[in-house]
Amino acid sequence: MKRNKKIGVLLGILLCVSLAAFSVSKYEQQKEIIKNSDEIILEVDGEAVKTLSWECNTGDFAFHKDDSGSWLYDADEAFPVEEEKINELLNLFEEFGVSFRIEEVEDFAQYGLEEPVCTIRMETETQTYEILVGNYSEMDSERYVSIGDGNAYLVIEDPLDRYAVELSDLIRHDEIPAFEEVTQVRFSGAGSEKIVYEEDSGNTYSAEDVYFVERGEERLALDTTRVNDYLDTIKNLGLQDYVTYNASDEELATYGMDEPELSIQLDYAMTEEGSDEKTTGTFTLQIGRDPKEREMEEAEEEEAEEVTAYARAGESRILYQITAQQYEKLMDMSYDTLRHQEMFWADFADMYQLTVSLEGETHTITSEMEGEERTWYYKEEELEMAGLRSAVRGLTAVSFTGEQPMQKEEISLTIYLDNENDPEVSIQLYRHDGDRCIAVVDGKATAFVERAKVVDLIEAVQNIVLEEQESES
Repeated sequence: MKRNKKIGVLLGILLCVSLAAFSVSKYEQQKEIIKNSDEIILEVDGEAVKTLSWECNTGDFAFHKDDSGSWLYDADEAFPVEEEKINELLNLFEEFGVSFRIEEVEDFAQYGLEEPVCTIRMETETQTYEILVGNYSEMDSERYVSIGDGNAYLVIEDPLDRYAVELSDLIRHDEIPAFEEVTQVRFSGAGSEKIVYEEDSGNTYSAEDVYFVERGEERLALDTTRVNDYLDTIKNLGLQDYVTYNASDEELATYGMDEPELSIQLDYAMTEEGSDEKTTGTFTLQIGRDPKEREMEEAEEEEAEEVTAYARAGESRILYQITAQQYEKLMDMSYDTLRHQEMFWADFADMYQLTVSLEGETHTITSEMEGEERTWYYKEEELEMAGLRSAVRGLTAVSFTGEQPMQKEEISLTIYLDNENDPEVSIQLYRHDGDRCIAVVDGKATAFVERAKVVDLIEAVQNIVLEEQESES
């Protein structure tokens, strides 16, 4: 009995060993069919594909080509498809390469291919393709896929890097031209200004001024830096955050775009990529505001805490939401915003004489050119002009005004320029209150400036006069 029991135990052990050996043998056999590979498993001509669809965790999408060869979105043919994006998706399979081949797969589930994370389908006139995308191998840093040939593969390029997209990634957005020159800007709606571009203009004493606002027969100089900053706001707007891609007339009204607050029309020139020739064009940008917010703001007679604003390129049916900051920058296009804030903005190199009236006395500062350098004198004594120049440049507008001065003159100066357009510029500064003075430029009340800046100018002149008096004594 004991002997039979021992034999049974030995037979059990033998059976376990045999099963283990068989399992190891099968495992070794299984290991042998996992092979390194550098083959291309799919070569699909993207031009020949007629339909493309995929189901991923970001959504299910389906597209087809119409008779003209344009891609359409199955769920809504009005959707503006970005064809380059579709081509980018298809290009993945023009030469779809792998690094490992796993043959005669019995359990696709272990590779995540029983319930794939993404299924991609393509059809040409003659063939249908289905690509199953499975687990990501952390050890190999590659993705498992199947193409229906009984094998599993580790692929060099992960399809999810391209196909894990949302509908917003596939829209053909309106483009803002990469304009290099703007020859004219016309505003309508909230503003009705017209800005023109003119080099070497006779309407300014600064060669840097190339933008001018038209006021009747006048052309008034604008600050080139400020205008360029405004144009850069348009150029860098980045129309991406769309709220509807096929706005109806009713939706235009809902978003306040049936009668936009501001319309900006640019005439521009730009160089096409790969070409040396400049092309010209016109671009229109419309800016609108949520009508309910506007109504509430008007009813309460104060600015709303939140701003919801929208933009539209020309007559496009795509409406985009823009940030409150972008809205505020675009709406801030008045003459006073874009003009020079300094009372004098010419290059000091063009100045050759300065006359100052202070406390009933007139002081004249002259200069002489010595080679390319200008030397300054007050009563034949050589001067250092850095402090006075800085004080003159510091006369900037706190705000612009046409209010006539009613109090006494603090200081006035006349700047003489080597300039045919404006040989001299006069600036008179009158006290207005304890903090501000009124600047009268060339006889026209122009702006409030900080009284502290006027005091700086007075002190700079007094320093020159006192130095001369001390040298005389």
